[in-house]
Amino acid sequence: MLHIQRFVFNFASENTYILYNDSKNAWIIDPGNMNEQETHVISNFITENKLNIQKILLTHAHIDHVLGLQWAFDTYKVPVILHKDDQEVLDMLSASGARFGFQVPPVAVETTYVNEGDELDLDGEKFKIYHVPGHSPGSVVYHNDERKFMISGDVLFEGSIGRTDLYKGNYEQLIDGIKTKLFILDDETQVFSGHGNSTTIGFEKQHNPFLK
Repeated sequence: MLHIQRFVFNFASENTYILYNDSKNAWIIDPGNMNEQETHVISNFITENKLNIQKILLTHAHIDHVLGLQWAFDTYKVPVILHKDDQEVLDMLSASGARFGFQVPPVAVETTYVNEGDELDLDGEKFKIYHVPGHSPGSVVYHNDERKFMISGDVLFEGSIGRTDLYKGNYEQLIDGIKTKLFILDDETQVFSGHGNSTTIGFEKQHNPFLK
C-alpha cells in the first residue's frame, strides 16, 4: 500500500511530500524545508517511520520547492530526479534567493533527468511522467494510474493553475498541457498540488475558472 505524507514549508506554504510503502521504501518530493525547525519535522518523520529514502523527485526547480534539496541530498545520498529543462532554473537558485532577500548557496547534487513518457518504479508501483511546461520550462507531473493520483507540483491547483509570469512561463502552453495530458485522465484522479489542498481531475474540469 502507498502512503502520502504532506508537509507545508517555507515562506510560500509549499507542499513537500513523502511517498512511501509498507516496505518503508520512500521518495521525497519537492523538499522545501528552509530552516532547522522545518528540517527537524521532516527528518523526524523519516526516522520515526524507519523510511528508506531511495529518490528525491522534483516537480520543478523554483526556489520554494528546493530549499531543502541540498540537505536531502547530503543526508540520504540518492539521485535527484528532474526534467532537463528545469536544470537552468535550479542553477539560478542563488539569484532567486537574492530576489526574495535571503542568501541561498548554489546546490551541488547528483541529477538524473526524466522525459515525457518515462516511468519511475517504487517496488512495482508505476509513475508515468508528463512534461507540462508553462509554469516553468521543465515542470513535470508524476502520475500513478492504478492508484488514481498524481503529484502535480505547480501545474494545477484546486481552482487555479500555476502562475505563468515567471522565467520562461507560458500561459497558453500550460493550459494546453493540462487539457491534453491531465484532463484526459480519470475524473476520480486525485491531484496533490504544490500548494494548497488536494483536488480531483473531475472537480477541476467542472469548476476551475482557468480551464472552462
